[in-house]
Amino acid sequence: MQLRLESIGKKVGSEDWLYEMSLSPQPGAVTVLLGATRAGKTSLMRIMAGLDAPSTGKVLVDERDVTGQSVRRRNVAMVYQQFINYPSLTVAQNIASPMRLRGEKNVDEHVRALADKLHIGTFLDRLPAELSGGQQQRVALARALAKKAPLMLLDEPLVNLDYKLREELREELGQVFSAGDATIVYATTEPGEALLLGGYTAVLDKGELLQYGPTAQVFQQPRSLRVARAFSDPPMNFFQAFRVPGGVQLPRSALLPMALPDAAAGAGQDVTVGLRASALRLRERDGDLSLHGKVLLAEISGSDTFVHLSSDIGDLVAQLAGVHHFTLGAAQTMYFAPSAVYVFDAAGDLLLAPSGARSS
Repeated sequence: MQLRLESIGKKVGSEDWLYEMSLSPQPGAVTVLLGATRAGKTSLMRIMAGLDAPSTGKVLVDERDVTGQSVRRRNVAMVYQQFINYPSLTVAQNIASPMRLRGEKNVDEHVRALADKLHIGTFLDRLPAELSGGQQQRVALARALAKKAPLMLLDEPLVNLDYKLREELREELGQVFSAGDATIVYATTEPGEALLLGGYTAVLDKGELLQYGPTAQVFQQPRSLRVARAFSDPPMNFFQAFRVPGGVQLPRSALLPMALPDAAAGAGQDVTVGLRASALRLRERDGDLSLHGKVLLAEISGSDTFVHLSSDIGDLVAQLAGVHHFTLGAAQTMYFAPSAVYVFDAAGDLLLAPSGARSS
């Protein structure tokens, strides 16, 4: 199924909730809607589902105009943040309900297969209220998959689960989605979730569609500062700098040798340098540049250590693999390769991405 949003916009009163945008999620793949709260993700999904009509533009399904057509007349499966299940039906009956509506054969066998895939096979005879939050959300996901709708919309389905459950379900969902042929649209505020699910990503901010494309490409080549901020966790480090012959000069720090595009403004032009937290390291390699600072905070999360430092060019955060121990207030030098740097012009548009992130 090909869903296409053509120049759609959404106004509520005098307020723009969605500015005019066009988007065609890739058929049979996952498209992630990534953005902070109030970026417009839910408003966009409600228009895709037929729960709301756009103020401007058209919604097309296989080139057929379905703008204004209610959700009841569309073949859509939806999963929300809340655990929406039929409370009086068992887990098995919840999952089976869309299959029985279609008059499908071998329902029990298909229910068992879906339940096993989502690791709820031992709970089939229980009621939803007897399950944990994570187990209830798995039931809702299984029922949505059982509907076999060509379009499946998931609006931050893991946000109300604890960290461990989110991690487990993220990995499982990636496997489940890759095995199906439905078009999946998945809304999240978390860049890590978008990277894990892969597929395609549409970055939204304050009702604007900033960039859409293959997830890895959008992550590696954010076309603007706004995209880079939205698609970085931990946040990308940004430093003000200016262009000089042969590269970019960081105030009170080293020259970053690089060849900026000829179309960029000349020497003296203000630019913004971006450096991902994962690009910083403790040990120097050939060709590295250094940043000197003091440790403000060090915290261990999972298998990584996050170090916050103050430096001559501003505060920064480094993401280091493994467990490391630091003394608060101690001097600390971090190293990075010039080839790991992003450069944005005065308008916030991307001038240069890391050498390994350039498109082929």
